Amino acid sequence: MEEPPAPPVAEAPPAPEAPPAASLSQQNAIGSAESYLDFSAFSRTGLIGQLEFEGFSTEDATFAVDSIAPDWNAQAAEKAQSYLDFSTFSRQGLIDQLVFEGFSVAEAEHGATAVGY
Repeated sequence: MEEPPAPPVAEAPPAPEAPPAASLSQQNAIGSAESYLDFSAFSRTGLIGQLEFEGFSTEDATFAVDSIAPDWNAQAAEKAQSYLDFSTFSRQGLIDQLVFEGFSVAEAEHGATAVGY
């Protein structure tokens, strides 16, 4: 007596491709972004702009900032405190200043709340 044929074996889907390794410029942009955040708080757009000012392309600057993915609410709180360390602001004035620096309204409001407003 013959055995029935074995059911077909489903092939495993191909493994997703690993993201490409960061280029030298992207690695350097990451290093610069981390260095900037070591001594000052930045918004996402502010940090990208700083890296562009330093000569990195928009693509490399954006890659770097997105790679390190800082907590933008924490950055807003740190920036808010740094403003209050040398000047006085109303709650709305502080929020407006943080928005001017590139933080979202929600991030700016978080920053103002974090420092006591």
